[in-house]
Amino acid sequence: MSELAPLIAIVGADGSGKTTVSAAVIGFVRRYGQAETAHLGLKSGDLGRAIQRLPLVGAGLDKKIHNRASRARDKADTIPGPITALVIFAFSQFRLLRFRRMMRLRRSGQIIVTDRYPQTDVPGFFDGPGLSAARAKGWFTRWLARLELRQYQWMASFRPSLVIRLNVDLETAFARKPDHRYESLRQKVEATRRLRFGGAPIVDFDSSTPLDVLVDEVQLAIAAGFDALGIVPTEGTRM
Repeated sequence: MSELAPLIAIVGADGSGKTTVSAAVIGFVRRYGQAETAHLGLKSGDLGRAIQRLPLVGAGLDKKIHNRASRARDKADTIPGPITALVIFAFSQFRLLRFRRMMRLRRSGQIIVTDRYPQTDVPGFFDGPGLSAARAKGWFTRWLARLELRQYQWMASFRPSLVIRLNVDLETAFARKPDHRYESLRQKVEATRRLRFGGAPIVDFDSSTPLDVLVDEVQLAIAAGFDALGIVPTEGTRM
């Protein structure tokens, strides 16, 4: 993977400020070369909110998936049928497609700053494999679950050069994202520190810090990360 350009992953629970921070630092990163941002979530929202928008069946299907996925994490419940499994798998393919597009840019030499990053530490949510949160019942669902897990393992094998982890407390996250489920946010806030991203360097930040201060701190961490990689600002942009 030595031929790949650097990749900075900005991660955190919903409401932690990932999109805001990634947009704020891309100009700074471009001092080191050509750089682009990449959103590796669903863009239309997380899995549950994207499913909610499906015509006719969205609301009911989303509720069923959420209830089963929540029980699965605690009680090893089963995935509720092949149709639900196929919907979850389809959304994973959207992320895989965006990841492949991002990798083409990275292989072309462009530095990448991502909003979110695929992981295999926490299944079922938080940009992890959706079908691994529960026991797959039936050969088709088991096949989908195995295929999805392999895809996430492949994506996660490309370890970020640096992970910027934005930590947020539950109440702040909910105040920023009132359209999200409180329980889902709680699980993501609690899971944030369990993410390891294959042993990639991780720098933690408190996202309740004023934005201008937070951005300055993140940029200092990025500069230190580039320095450790032997990457210096391009001519004419030296600090």
